[in-house]
Amino acid sequence: MGYEVKSLDYYVSDREEVRKLLLLAALAGRIMLRSGAETYRVEDTVERLCKSRKDIRYADAFATPTGIFISLEYRSEMMAYLIRVKSIRTDLNRINLVNEFSRKFVNSNMSIDKGIEHLRYINQINIYNRWGKSIFGSLACAFFSMLFGGVFVDFISSFMVSLIILTVISGIHRYKTPPFLSNFIGATLAAVLSILSIYLGLGKNIDIIIIGSIMSMVPGVAITNAMRDTMSGDLVSGLSRGMEAIFSALAIAFGVGMVLNIYFKGLIP
Repeated sequence: MGYEVKSLDYYVSDREEVRKLLLLAALAGRIMLRSGAETYRVEDTVERLCKSRKDIRYADAFATPTGIFISLEYRSEMMAYLIRVKSIRTDLNRINLVNEFSRKFVNSNMSIDKGIEHLRYINQINIYNRWGKSIFGSLACAFFSMLFGGVFVDFISSFMVSLIILTVISGIHRYKTPPFLSNFIGATLAAVLSILSIYLGLGKNIDIIIIGSIMSMVPGVAITNAMRDTMSGDLVSGLSRGMEAIFSALAIAFGVGMVLNIYFKGLIP
C-alpha cells in the first residue's frame, strides 16, 4: 500500500463501535476483491483499517478469491467476521478509490459511520456504462488485429465481431452465468462471426480476425494476479486464480476450436 499509520489516539467507544469498524473493514475488502484486487492488497487494507483505532490490539485478515475472514481483539474479547464474494470483475478505479479512502480513514479522525457511508458510495460508482465498455473494448480488439498483421478490412471486421461479442457477454453476465460458459459462448460466436465476415467479403484473414476479437476475453488480469499472489506467499489464492485463468483460456480454445474444426472439415459450406 505504501503508507504509514500515524500514532494518533483514535479510540472506539464501545462494542457497537467495534462491530461497525469490523463491518467497515469487511466492506472495503469486499469492494476491492470484487473489483479484481490482489488478495495480499485486500488483507493489508483490512488490517490497517482495523488497527487504525487504538483500542484494537490485534487484527488479522485472510482473503481468498471467494471470501474474506477477519478477526480482531477488543478488551480481551475476540470478534470475527466472514464475508462471501461470488462475482469478480476488473474495476481498477474502485480499487484506487478504496486505497485513497483507507489512507484518509487511517490518518484522520473520520467517524466509522461516515466511513461506511463513503464506502457504500464507492460501491455504487459506475463510470463506464454498458455501451461505452462495449465500444471501446471493441476498438481495443480491432487494434490488436492490426498489431498481429491484419489489414484495414480485418480491423473493421474485428471491431464489428468484438462489439457483438461484448454486447452478448454483457447480457449473459446479467443472469450470473459461470465465466467458463460465457467465455465458451463468446469464443464460439467469435469464430462463427469471423467466418461469416470472410464470406461476406468484410475481412481477409480469418485467423487475425478471430485472434483480435477474442482478446477481450483473455484472462490477463487473472494471470497477473495469480503470479503476484503466488510471489507474495498467498499460495491458495495464487493457485485458485491460476486455475481460473486456465479454465477461462480452455473455454476460449474449446469454443474457437470446435467451430474451426467443423469449418475446415467442410461441414460449413
